[in-house]
Amino acid sequence: MIRPALALAALVATAAPAQAGEVYAGIGLPGVLVGYAHSLSPTITVRGDFATLGSRSERSNEEGITYDTKASFSRTGLFADWFVAGGFRLTGGVTFNRLKADMHARGDGTNFQIGDVSVPSSAADRLDVKIEYPKVTPYLGIGYGHQPDSGWGFVADLGASIGKAKVSETHSGPNFSLVSQAEVDKEMAEVRDSVAKFKAIPQITVGVNYRF
Repeated sequence: MIRPALALAALVATAAPAQAGEVYAGIGLPGVLVGYAHSLSPTITVRGDFATLGSRSERSNEEGITYDTKASFSRTGLFADWFVAGGFRLTGGVTFNRLKADMHARGDGTNFQIGDVSVPSSAADRLDVKIEYPKVTPYLGIGYGHQPDSGWGFVADLGASIGKAKVSETHSGPNFSLVSQAEVDKEMAEVRDSVAKFKAIPQITVGVNYRF
C-alpha cells in the first residue's frame, strides 16, 4: 500500500526545485500518518502519505448474537492541494484502503436468533461475517498547511474517502446449516443497516511539517 506514495515522492522530487520538499506527520483519524509533499507552484502542492490505526480485537453484540471481532485499518493517499487563501486549501485525491472487520460467532449451547427464527447452537456451529470498505476511493477535503514556506509548520485536514462498506457471510454447522438463506439474509440486512450509516471514511488530522 505504501508503494504509490513512495512513487509519487520520487516523481515530484525530480519535477520541482529541491527547496520545495516537505516531510510531515500527524495524528487523528485515520490514525498516525507520515508523508511527503512537494510544491509545484505557489498555489499547487502534491503529496502522498500513509496512515494506520493498526488492528484491534473486541467482543460485540449485534442483534442478540455475540461476535468476536477483529478490525484493522491502514491506507495510502495521493493528494493535490490548491491554496485558495494563505495556508487554507482545497484537497482532492485518491486513497488505497485496507479497512475491514472480521466477525466470528460460535455456538455455545444457547439459542441464537438468526433472522426471525431461534436456533439451538453447538460448538460446531459458526457464523462468520466480513465487513470491508472499497480498496480504492476518491478523497475530497479542506485543510491548512503544506504551503511553500521553509522551516517548521502546522498542518490540518478535514475530509473523507467516499465509499460504502460491503457485508458478506458464511455459516456452517449441524444447526446453523439448516437455517434458510432467507433468514440469514434478514440477519445480514440488520448488520448492513448498522454499517450503511457510514458512507465514507473520515479524515480529521492535525500535525506538523518541516519544509526544506
